Amino acid sequence: MAKPLCIGVNALFLIPGGVGGTEVYLRNLLAAIAKQNRGHQFVIFRNNETGDDLTPNAPGFRTVATGIDATSRPRRILYEQTRFIGEAVAAGIDVMFNPGFTSPYRLPRPNVTIIHDLQHHRHPEFFKWSDLQAWRLLVWASARQSSQILTVSDASREDIHSVYGVPLSRLHTAEPGVEPEFFALPRDKEEPLILCVSTLHPHKNIERLVDAFAAFLPNHPEYTLVLAGMRGFHGEQVERRIAHHRLEQSVRVTGWIPRAEILSLYRRARFAVFPSTFEGFGMPVPEAMAAGLPLITSDLRPMKDIAGDTALLFPALDTAALTAAMERFANSPQDRAAFAQRARERARAYTWDRAASITLNALENAQ
Repeated sequence: MAKPLCIGVNALFLIPGGVGGTEVYLRNLLAAIAKQNRGHQFVIFRNNETGDDLTPNAPGFRTVATGIDATSRPRRILYEQTRFIGEAVAAGIDVMFNPGFTSPYRLPRPNVTIIHDLQHHRHPEFFKWSDLQAWRLLVWASARQSSQILTVSDASREDIHSVYGVPLSRLHTAEPGVEPEFFALPRDKEEPLILCVSTLHPHKNIERLVDAFAAFLPNHPEYTLVLAGMRGFHGEQVERRIAHHRLEQSVRVTGWIPRAEILSLYRRARFAVFPSTFEGFGMPVPEAMAAGLPLITSDLRPMKDIAGDTALLFPALDTAALTAAMERFANSPQDRAAFAQRARERARAYTWDRAASITLNALENAQ
């Protein structure tokens, strides 16, 4: 057994309801680590926006409130690279776990960092100029300086290795899990509802989904489309596209909603669509699969790696193909049932316990 460590958790990036899937990842990962903790101590460094509920109510976990406001990203980054280093050393940490892309570069302790994806490298057009420069510098620094790097898919692992030259021996895939509540959902409240769980960012391809739904709706006027997730950088553009097609009565944009409401939508939806053009992982994909929901997703990695033959795949830039996939599921209860049954079984491979074990191994091997 590894020597017990004092592990810092750099949660300074977390803005509840404001960072999308990285929040879901961190909360579930910490809960799973608490269940299988190997005698380590964890110090959760939080910001002013995050409550103490982030810290598991379990032996070996404590919280340090840093007093930093994370809503000012420049101020948060400056703090992370300066004062935070002294506070972490004073707290007695042996290794720092950074689950939000960036890490304190000059920390005299090993860093273990999660780089979820390299969207800033693959799709710089989706970033403001100033944000892009910061992302390039900070993620490069994390890749260069971190003792161990975790990511969320083999596709991202290969990308980080290719772009930054990080040896594969330092790169580990800790795929997200699916909460047990998704597997337990009964399918007894189904209605003609198409569900897309996604932040409204440009790469999520939501405007194309709205276009496809506009072509689908005349033949299926009973259907509604629910866009459930953070408004993101592209919220206004999506709403303009909805208005362009006069779909205000048929498309609902929820904004960020609690997990209980997400579960209710998965229970009620007839099928789900995840049309993204780029992902590090794509957490709504295994969630829909686990919920027994027929799924349509773009044919890009990692989504097709996750779903395999349990989802209808379409070329991400082909609106007509997306409409045709929606037509197929709307017209064939048999297809929906067959895809959903296979998907639920495949989704059982994605567990938070596995992600926690891989993360603990990386923390124990940091040097």
